[in-house]
Amino acid sequence: MKRYWILSTILLGLNVTSCDFLEREPMDFGDELAYFKTQNDLAMSVNAFYDILPKMKTNLSGPAWDDNASDNQIGNSANNLFYPGDKKTVAKKDSEWKFENLRGINFFINKAEEKIAANEISGSEDYINHYLGEGYFFRAFDYFRLLKNYGDVPILTTMLPDNSAVLNEASRRSPRSEVVRFMLSDLDRAAQLMMKNAPESGRLCKYAAYLMKARVALYEATWERYHAGTCFVPGNSKWPGSAAYPDFQFQSGSAEAEVNFFLEQAIAAADSVASVRQLDKDYITMFNNTGKFSATDEVILPRYYAQNVITHSCSNFIGKTGGATGYTRALVRSFLMRNGLPIYAEGSGFLNDRTIDVEMYNRDIRLQTSMRGGGPVRATTTDGKDTVILVLPQIDLTGNECATTGYQLVKHVSEEAGQKDQNMGTTATPIFRAAEAYLIYLEAYYERYGRLGGNCDTYWRALRTRAKVDPDYQKTIDATDLSKESDLATKWKGNYIDKTLYNIRRERRCEFIAEGMRLDDLKRWRALDNMVEYQVEGMNLWDYMYQFYDKDKIKEGIVSQAGVSNYIRPLQKSASGAAYFGYNFPKQHYLEPIPIAEFTLTTDPLTGGSTLYQNPGWPSNGDGIADYSYDCD
Repeated sequence: MKRYWILSTILLGLNVTSCDFLEREPMDFGDELAYFKTQNDLAMSVNAFYDILPKMKTNLSGPAWDDNASDNQIGNSANNLFYPGDKKTVAKKDSEWKFENLRGINFFINKAEEKIAANEISGSEDYINHYLGEGYFFRAFDYFRLLKNYGDVPILTTMLPDNSAVLNEASRRSPRSEVVRFMLSDLDRAAQLMMKNAPESGRLCKYAAYLMKARVALYEATWERYHAGTCFVPGNSKWPGSAAYPDFQFQSGSAEAEVNFFLEQAIAAADSVASVRQLDKDYITMFNNTGKFSATDEVILPRYYAQNVITHSCSNFIGKTGGATGYTRALVRSFLMRNGLPIYAEGSGFLNDRTIDVEMYNRDIRLQTSMRGGGPVRATTTDGKDTVILVLPQIDLTGNECATTGYQLVKHVSEEAGQKDQNMGTTATPIFRAAEAYLIYLEAYYERYGRLGGNCDTYWRALRTRAKVDPDYQKTIDATDLSKESDLATKWKGNYIDKTLYNIRRERRCEFIAEGMRLDDLKRWRALDNMVEYQVEGMNLWDYMYQFYDKDKIKEGIVSQAGVSNYIRPLQKSASGAAYFGYNFPKQHYLEPIPIAEFTLTTDPLTGGSTLYQNPGWPSNGDGIADYSYDCD
């Protein structure tokens, strides 16, 4: 018997096939007679869960590449999330519908609490509580992964007996709003237990729990607001869970009250961080740091690496070539001039986009420091004089070396000796930053009250000041023309959103460039509805820059040609491209399908029915394909 909550591969790699593992403790925690006796035992046990946090890897993956699944970056091929067809079948297994981490986390929490209650763990009470708090944090963190992928998911908190009836009932999906309330409760418990300052740099602290709570609450509030009345939100007949929960009611009493509850939770949690953690003065050094962050830095939780232990190849792949990724023109255009004006506004000072250094002149520092050629590059000539040289993006390379759009990343890239050697990168990856709390506060407050009050002014001005942009955000709002913005997030249900709200979203987009945050935002804002015949564009190649390249190296199949557009169009570099005519996002892709095998495993032998229900538009049988005509609205 194999079910999704059975640990088929133990956290430390032990293979399991026997059904009796449902009744046994995970072997990676060892015999309870030998472990769970001291505070150090708890620390060592919870260490295993740190691996679920985002990290740079030795291949082309990690936060620097995660935005390839968005409108901010693009890899060297079309992403099948954004068009119908290639993603139409449902995996039989092997997906994000996995619970092995949660099984280990639940064991840790249950066993630690049992031992603490019996006063059987020696050590400092503060440290013992802290490590238990880390367990609660990680349970919420892994549930957030499930929520984003599937919406409704089972809530599991204990080890389960080997009983078919119990196991089938445990597989029942809970409505997403109840899952989120469960996660917020866990994060409250984590914040209560954890210390303000982590026991050591690189470990969680109380502020990480507050920030995670703010992130989760804002995500759900905006998801429920912008997907209201559709199949993706509980409480209406289109929701697939309506048959399983015919009497469902939001705990706040109504859909709008539930949204407001989550927004208020996000505001309070974000303020708990933003009111005490300041922004670092220098933006870019947070992303190429090889030292340790202090307890007062903006970076609340970094992931560290170490030579000969665990390393990455980010500086190698991106810093030496192009790393098979590139920023999009839509992202670049969203950044303001330093005077606070959009590039199209009268008096902005924007020159042109014929070369990247000219295009970047006098722009937001977050863009200039995150992109190769973002500012003038100086070299010393043979006569000892400095001269400005033209930076050529590596668009003429292929495969994993190309800079796909010409807008080449340098964020996360270190120039320190040895960092660009393959598998030798040790720059830290920021996981949680105080800036996110500032932005969550801004967005949640405006979504809740329709105005900028509380600490909004303080937090927004701080973000813009650090970006070397005029802190007068009202100046930007007044100059904004949404019809001239090339951002998917300007519209909802076919209509332009409020200009202030859009500029809050703009600030978030610019702050989190190349940090893997964009897809979550596009989904929760329902902005992917606007991805219709959407062409991804890069730099202006065919107006001027083409003459600096060998024409045989920028031919068809390498980059799109002049007859297509002056701007590089990665989807149109070849007529045989999967999305040659642009991305057309299918609404069914807002959520992932549950693997087919799970319906077989949760079928009642008497009734023939499963306790699971499939996500909208996806089949629950092995021969089915996605129904792209499914009415989600």
